[in-house]
Amino acid sequence: MLHRWFSRLNVVVMLVLCAASSAFADKLLIYMDQDQTDHLKAYGIAFFALTKGVDVDWLLNYRGGSFMMDYAEEIAQEARLRGVAGVRIRESEAAQILAEMVDRNMDAVRLEKAPKIAVYTPPDKRPWDDAVTLAMAYAEIQYDTVWDEEVLAGRLSNYDWIHLHHEDFTGQYGKFYASYGQQLWYRQQQAQYEATARKLGFQKVSEEKRAVAQAIRDYMLNGGFMFAMCSATDTFDLALASEGTDIADAIYDGDPPDPRCQERLDFSRCVAFEGFKLVMDPLEYEYSDIDVSPRSATQVRTPETDFFTLFEFSAKYDPVPTMLTQDHTAVVKGFLGQTTAFTRRTLKPAVTVLGEVEGTEEVKYIHGNVGKGTFTFYGGHDPEDYQHLVGDPPTDLGLHKNSPGYRLILNNVLFPAAKKQKRKT
Repeated sequence: MLHRWFSRLNVVVMLVLCAASSAFADKLLIYMDQDQTDHLKAYGIAFFALTKGVDVDWLLNYRGGSFMMDYAEEIAQEARLRGVAGVRIRESEAAQILAEMVDRNMDAVRLEKAPKIAVYTPPDKRPWDDAVTLAMAYAEIQYDTVWDEEVLAGRLSNYDWIHLHHEDFTGQYGKFYASYGQQLWYRQQQAQYEATARKLGFQKVSEEKRAVAQAIRDYMLNGGFMFAMCSATDTFDLALASEGTDIADAIYDGDPPDPRCQERLDFSRCVAFEGFKLVMDPLEYEYSDIDVSPRSATQVRTPETDFFTLFEFSAKYDPVPTMLTQDHTAVVKGFLGQTTAFTRRTLKPAVTVLGEVEGTEEVKYIHGNVGKGTFTFYGGHDPEDYQHLVGDPPTDLGLHKNSPGYRLILNNVLFPAAKKQKRKT
């Protein structure tokens, strides 16, 4: 009897020790301030942990938006292999960090599940044509590609987050006609788009692209997260607003635009913009006055003087914009694109400005709600290639592993993994 009692006691002691070991497990802290060796790959480590079933605490505004998780040698080893700096800390140290955050503009958001990611991109596009796919490839974050056929077939419901490649949803092929209309690649692209539109039952590319934009809007209404850069931002809303009218000239769709198309725009269909004016010249490399182009900017643009500033939000009361603006600096280098930035007066009132050029009407980075989902728009083409031109070589992110501009992209990639929280009031 005594032996049996001691056996039971040993089992109880072992269970208590195991529970204590679990409760006081070491943590892996991946700090994201100036001491981080590779900010971009650090996002990939957070994503890697989520794929292994390890929850990640995103420490908003703590050391540049650091990541903390239960220590696992597999994850720590992966971080070392990828050149990501991190430190193993005791549970007591982790508790102290969380305690320090209580009375400051900081908070911890739990990331629970690796999001399923899709990139809307033409089948023949190279990954380096797009900063987002370039960033995810460098960070080793998995994603699928989808195109018009998948979108119109309703397959976006399989994904938590979609990025829109630098698409022109107005069916005007980027308004590249004046510069590249006689180039072989341009004519091949036009033929490909027209064939796709016919295959899907549309007479015009503009009609087919509008249907795609509407399907993506429905995806957001049902809870999807959408991110876009450059021309995919303003042309998305232009396509939605122009339902029932024709804004494309004959060189793009075979017939002239509706002479009353401007007054027939329906801004209520847009997700981000309103009150904008179309640029109807088919040879002008501009869609509307939403874009703040280098020519319309109030100051001369150079790589040395072009910057935008991130807003600081309340981590405890506004966790979403706080997540989207996590960075190790509040001042980020500017960069150009077909759509470089957004004119403030064209923003809908409910849109949240995340980054702006101070003292101007120029807004670089915005976010908003669409039904149960959200959108985030980021102006410009490539945060580390100031003026990316057609045919330019790919950006080597190994040379820009601490890029603040690219960090904003990867904030958006991780954002859907966050535990859903009710907005505090």
